[in-house]
Amino acid sequence: MATREYGQFCGLARAMEMVGERWAMLVVRDLLNGPRRYTDLRRGLPAIPTNILSSRLKQLEEAGLATRRALPHPERAVVYELTDYGRDLEPALVALGRWGARTMTEPRPGEAITAEAVAMSFRTAFRPEAARGATTGFEVRMGDFTLRLQITDGALTVGLGEHPAPDLVLERLSGHPVRELMSGTRTPADVLAEGTLRTQGDPALLDRFTELFRF
Repeated sequence: MATREYGQFCGLARAMEMVGERWAMLVVRDLLNGPRRYTDLRRGLPAIPTNILSSRLKQLEEAGLATRRALPHPERAVVYELTDYGRDLEPALVALGRWGARTMTEPRPGEAITAEAVAMSFRTAFRPEAARGATTGFEVRMGDFTLRLQITDGALTVGLGEHPAPDLVLERLSGHPVRELMSGTRTPADVLAEGTLRTQGDPALLDRFTELFRF
């Protein structure tokens, strides 16, 4: 498949040749959560045309950023996943997410809030300097979806679905309490008193959560 060449001997130009096409970086964002089926990617990117998704996946494969494999019986499904080279893009995506988040307040009309987008927000808001040496796990229930956040010796991994052994579960009951905690517009005492958030586990870890994830 032909790629757009910028004709410049520059690392940024080479990177843009591989992931600069529309939707490509969001496909990479969603693959950061682990192997995904084509239907999973379509669900996480509801506005992407099917031909564009197929094209971007092929481009990522040809660039060595992603690969596909068949799941063993009885799944009978094909999944796409990032290579090590593709996963090296994570710090760049996090930096871009932090930069873009400066302009965000409320969702614009028609904007979807997907599990994959919220997972990226946790990567963006994570403060490694506050997590140095820490090991703890969070499960965040957002109503339509659940995310697992695991910090091991200061390093964060984010996944879709339940946490096998969370130290603290945060469950949204109404409103946007998790976003309010991460933005600093509400304190843990506020959201608990207002009844917009319920927790299970060590209550002191809710304060710790706000230290670890802050926009």
